[in-house]
Amino acid sequence: MAQYGSVFQAGLFAGQVVVVTGGGSGIGRCTAHELASLGAAVAIVGRKLEKLDAVRVEIESTGAVCSTHVCDIREEAAVRATVEAVLQRHGRIDALVNNAGGQFPSPLSMISAKGWDAVVRNNLTGGFLMARECVTQWMAARGGAVVNIIADIWGGMPGMAHSGAARAGMLNFTETAALEWAPVRVNAVAPGWIASSGMDQYPPQMTETIQNMHTLVPLQRLGTESEVSAAITFLLSPAAAFISGACLRVDGAAPNAKRIWPQVGTGGSTAAFDGFHLATTPKVLQGKAARSGPATG
Repeated sequence: MAQYGSVFQAGLFAGQVVVVTGGGSGIGRCTAHELASLGAAVAIVGRKLEKLDAVRVEIESTGAVCSTHVCDIREEAAVRATVEAVLQRHGRIDALVNNAGGQFPSPLSMISAKGWDAVVRNNLTGGFLMARECVTQWMAARGGAVVNIIADIWGGMPGMAHSGAARAGMLNFTETAALEWAPVRVNAVAPGWIASSGMDQYPPQMTETIQNMHTLVPLQRLGTESEVSAAITFLLSPAAAFISGACLRVDGAAPNAKRIWPQVGTGGSTAAFDGFHLATTPKVLQGKAARSGPATG
């Protein structure tokens, strides 16, 4: 049976319990698989039971432990009850991967107050609520680690300003929480353009943009879900025991591309790492020139 090809030591998280929000697809699904392959019991959280159950079956088929928890992370009472349910099921929470989120493309002038609020609650308020409950209900007295997934927010996020503002807020929250909640470690991971199933959720008018994103990345390719998961796993690991309040970019240096230096990359590409045995290419990229790089691992 195929197994996750993690670069980390087998059994690294044995005996630990990790909560992964947005665990039913994309980066969250990949991260849950990697952590489970390293011995963690994972509790995956999301809004759709069908998607969560599908991932649970995948993980349990490898002999690992996985529980599912339906929750709208924007709702305070639901978040509190979900964390209580995880503790009742597993008896502890050693780490939280705050991955759930979502947005829609729109110019600023077309974003309604309702749309703005929905995206901010998805990408900022929900992450705060999940982290606060995991810390207050368990980690404050025993320690732990939180990794908040944000985005490439440097230089603004034209076309998705609501998401950019929320995720910038999440970075500032990360820095504050690292101080107020110490010795709980709180860090962030900022994925750039990642070849993930989330790309298929955007409207058809964005297809050409998505397919050409790799040309704007100095490494001349898109990232893989496994490359983001590896960054998350590192920040949860003992090797990151003195890292808190930090943000690890996983973006191929895309924010470093400059108008005064028009050359982006020199051709060719670094080899991509893809240890996820169940990874698939997003439909929007299939059969097109958009590059995710040759896989390794």
